[in-house]
Amino acid sequence: MTVPHKANILLVDDRDENLTALEAILTSLDQNLVRANSGEAALKALLEGDFAVILLDVVMPGMDGFETAAHIKQREKTKDVPIIFLTGAGIDRHQVFRGYASRAIDYLTKPFDPWVLRSKVEVFVDLYHTKQQLRDQ
Repeated sequence: MTVPHKANILLVDDRDENLTALEAILTSLDQNLVRANSGEAALKALLEGDFAVILLDVVMPGMDGFETAAHIKQREKTKDVPIIFLTGAGIDRHQVFRGYASRAIDYLTKPFDPWVLRSKVEVFVDLYHTKQQLRDQ
């Protein structure tokens, strides 16, 4: 059995300290962590590679997380990439609904449990590797 290559995980947040925190939580998964500090930068990164999962901040200047997700889901290449929304905003039922309506997989509010986040991401990395292996056979 071949060892799967590392999966790309896209981390999207306009605040560097939040990206650094996500990297600290996910580094033990030993995958490629790709940082993007805006919706535009996230869309550019998605043109350059395949991703197992996207962690997407909701509240960002310019293109917010919901708009970014809409663009991701419209593209043939990226429409099936799972998105987990992260937000520091208090739980607003309307926002949570918008998150799921944009076909996100999950919606976590900060502060979130790092173990829970890592477990969720790990599931999508495993799924990604399984799909790669099936494609290679």
